[in-house]
Amino acid sequence: MTDDMTDNMTDSVNETLTADVRVRPATSADRPAVERLWLMFRHDMSEFQGGLPAADGTFRSERVESAFTGDGWAPYLLTCGDRLAGFAFVRGLDGPVRVLNSFFVVRGARRAGIGLRAVREVLHRHPGCWEVAFQRDNAGGAAFWRRVAEEVAPGEWSCAERAVPGRPSLPADLWLSFTVRG
Repeated sequence: MTDDMTDNMTDSVNETLTADVRVRPATSADRPAVERLWLMFRHDMSEFQGGLPAADGTFRSERVESAFTGDGWAPYLLTCGDRLAGFAFVRGLDGPVRVLNSFFVVRGARRAGIGLRAVREVLHRHPGCWEVAFQRDNAGGAAFWRRVAEEVAPGEWSCAERAVPGRPSLPADLWLSFTVRG
């Protein structure tokens, strides 16, 4: 198989995946799957935030609990066809500013436009003021989130550095602020 054939096959697979992206509210029946995706997310984030899993192989999961049971929270599941592609947790739905608390796309679905399509859908489900945090050292995440902000609020977004609450040893996070119009 030539490189051109491989590239064409990859392009075709990526177009199919992107066309088949769905975002839906995660239900209590989805929670075990979201918890498994959470382990992948926390593993990825440990590169930037430090931290090791507990003795049982899990990471802290208070945000999963909050996403499913907390007031003003909404968990979403991202799918491609019948496959899981990631999740999104939104908080602040009962206040003036929504926060995309956690957003994750599995590595096999990255770089195919899936994340961008899914995050746009999540944001547009809840028009209004938004904030998204990411780690300065996460170059891929930084580029992605700046692209998202520019797409949903062209020229009308800001970025500010904020300390990580309760974690003085970590570098400050960068926070994007923008408004999603209804």
